[in-house]
Amino acid sequence: MAEKIQQLESLVIRSLRRFRDRYFPDKVVEADLTVGDSGKEEQQYGSLDTLPVDVQFLIMTFLSPADLCHLGATSRYWRAMVRDPLLWRYFLLRDMPYWPSIDHVTIPHPDLLDAPLISEDESLDDREEGNEGIKLKFDYMSEYLKGCPSSRQQWLPTRPAYEVVTSFFQSLVPSSEPRYAMFGPGMEQLDVSLVTRLMHAPDILPVSGTPYRQINGIGSGISYMFNNQHKFNILTLYSTNRAERERARVQQESISNKLFTFEGNDDSGDPVCVPAPQVQQVCQVVDGFIYVANAELERGGEKSEGVQIRAVLNCSRGSTSKPLLVLSCISREEPETVRTPSTRSMCRTPCVDMAKRLGLPHLPNPWMVQDTVAESLSGLLDGISWLLRCSGVKLY
Repeated sequence: MAEKIQQLESLVIRSLRRFRDRYFPDKVVEADLTVGDSGKEEQQYGSLDTLPVDVQFLIMTFLSPADLCHLGATSRYWRAMVRDPLLWRYFLLRDMPYWPSIDHVTIPHPDLLDAPLISEDESLDDREEGNEGIKLKFDYMSEYLKGCPSSRQQWLPTRPAYEVVTSFFQSLVPSSEPRYAMFGPGMEQLDVSLVTRLMHAPDILPVSGTPYRQINGIGSGISYMFNNQHKFNILTLYSTNRAERERARVQQESISNKLFTFEGNDDSGDPVCVPAPQVQQVCQVVDGFIYVANAELERGGEKSEGVQIRAVLNCSRGSTSKPLLVLSCISREEPETVRTPSTRSMCRTPCVDMAKRLGLPHLPNPWMVQDTVAESLSGLLDGISWLLRCSGVKLY
């Protein structure tokens, strides 16, 4: 990936240079006219416009998406430069591994990631400046702004004033708390137990009790309080008993998963599995699912993960409407003294890669992948917030 990004960087600079030399040979834009001391209009040239293209590109790499859009609004020259498709494809490939979350709406188009680095219709110098009629196969700028977390936050709705009164009256009416089934190898393979940390983190998610609703072979789960206002219930589904899980974790061995029954392979060679009867019962009564994936590179990545997720979703009633939250989990983060963006990507599987590994883009259900750390529970609240919103809980 690093080699591909470096190659794309040189293509971007070359494309920007050819475009500027062709349509802006004087290397400046039409200057704004201001009135000087003599009363006549004088031209003011922007210093950024006269810099070499590779320096301009370097400056743009340090700007946020919002700042790039603001830069494009300053002049005709910069409007054309910041809309270069190759430039936004470079940003997309460079930044995607560091995005802490991705979902079914914001994930880039699958064909976009595997497309060749450059084609005839993706270079700025192959179109006239200001021509709005050209249709590119992929709008890399839109794909980036759609998936970038900082841009997504700006699209979240603000809370209207009348909602304050509405929420007060709604709080007086008892409502059923959403129930979610949590399963996955990240609950059992990591050195730090996510479930144990979850039960002993009152400052993050206080435990509100154990409801009196039993499911044969499973139990009733544990209820938590989100934002001191919204209750929800989590049913934990382990693949086997605690002693076998601990032995397998220490010896780093695979264990027999008692949640599913494997029934051979299909025509494509993929394994076929059916949830156990008690798991099927859980799938029919819960409002959604939490899959804890092992994002540590040296441990995760079993082929059967996506098969198990599809089996669980298929046996639930109204499966296409039940959300799936994937907690892409590692045991602990690197110390801040040695943590950099590059080391962060090396110690965990990026969200986009996790979504592809689990086959999530092919699911009809709404889904989200959220980076999570078991020790600190960082990222957990963002994932729970998304899950509750998908279940109809109004959060602002």
